[in-house]
Amino acid sequence: MNLNLVYEALDGFHLLVARDHVKVHYPSTMWIMLLANKPDFSLSMAVDFEGSNRGDSFQMNLCNAESHKLNLLPLKTEAKEKQQEMDSDSSCENKRTANESMLVCCMLFISEARNRAVLDLIERAARLDPESVTVNKFEDRVYNRIRFTIVSYVVVDSTGSPIYSPLHQTVLAMVEAAYGAINLELHSGAHPRLGVVDDIVFHPLARASLDEAAWLAKTVAADIGSRFQDHDEQDLVALELYLLSCFPRCIAVPVFLYAAAHPTGRAPDTIRRELGYYTPNFMGNQWAGWTIPEILPGAPDEGPNHVSRTRGIVMIGARPWVALYNIPVVCTDVSTARQIARMVRARDGGLPTVQALALVHGDDSFEIACILLEPNQVGADRVQAEVEMLAAQEGLEVEKGYFTDFPPEMIVEKYMNLISSRRD
Repeated sequence: MNLNLVYEALDGFHLLVARDHVKVHYPSTMWIMLLANKPDFSLSMAVDFEGSNRGDSFQMNLCNAESHKLNLLPLKTEAKEKQQEMDSDSSCENKRTANESMLVCCMLFISEARNRAVLDLIERAARLDPESVTVNKFEDRVYNRIRFTIVSYVVVDSTGSPIYSPLHQTVLAMVEAAYGAINLELHSGAHPRLGVVDDIVFHPLARASLDEAAWLAKTVAADIGSRFQDHDEQDLVALELYLLSCFPRCIAVPVFLYAAAHPTGRAPDTIRRELGYYTPNFMGNQWAGWTIPEILPGAPDEGPNHVSRTRGIVMIGARPWVALYNIPVVCTDVSTARQIARMVRARDGGLPTVQALALVHGDDSFEIACILLEPNQVGADRVQAEVEMLAAQEGLEVEKGYFTDFPPEMIVEKYMNLISSRRD
């Protein structure tokens, strides 16, 4: 059975997502042609697909009515077919419940918080698969940085090995949207960063283990390190002028793995220190434009040694839950704020399992940005009290700190409520 699928999109990003989806999941696809009609910004993809004689059902969830037109949708992925086979046996309800209670949370940090059109594009990518749920986001315009908190389930095979999670393609779609819309050379903010997509970390939730989170981190890393390369010339024959005027050609991105995703459990701050992450390059307390060498001093875990100046690098890891807690300090002296951060963090003899960095956050204030590696052992109250004591010695006022995300129990609850309402 030969099928000619026609997919129409109103922007090039979603067209490329659809094209890559067909390439990856349907090896019997004979050819793909991307077509552009620039005057009205309508794009389409024609696919010659050789299907089975029994007929094929179509389901991809790549779009919404506002941004796309669909004449025919592509097939389910192999992993989802495996899940449907599981759901159809005698214990399907129990197995589905078990699998969907194995949840993984992805924290995706992107270097942008001021351009609403760019953020809308990334958020649209996050909604491509309804099985992945964005339960929270944290934007900071001073830092020019946003963090998305996305949750979905992990499917395992009969041996207990993970084989599929909707988070995989959701994260890749968001990453591709960010790379297509953000230029690191034009970026500036009060928070350090190494790339357009600065950090992707996976945390196990509910019944999932760190092994599932690490598998997902390494799977995403392998794709980012190899997937975003120059598109085939055949694909760009008709689309080239339009797409290249909107999006730079995809260039492979170096990936550094950390924590459970790395064979030695390497800490993320070790990588950052080696690459000069913590050293501002503008006005003494800002990060602007390009900040790291184009040729990396050491080989990344995935991707090339050469770094794109427009994209930078990305760090990807998996680890147990950590809490991010920021404490505002009314202060204009950068050296005093940095001294407080040094005295708080474990590395310099401060509180155990606490990392801290002093970042400017307004005309007359800094934030002591803290990572609580074991929040059940050393929590926010203790860190708050320590900062208040140190600041009082300098005659400084301290405001109440705040978490940048929900605790894991609330994230699971929000995910379950949102996914239930979608299915209803």
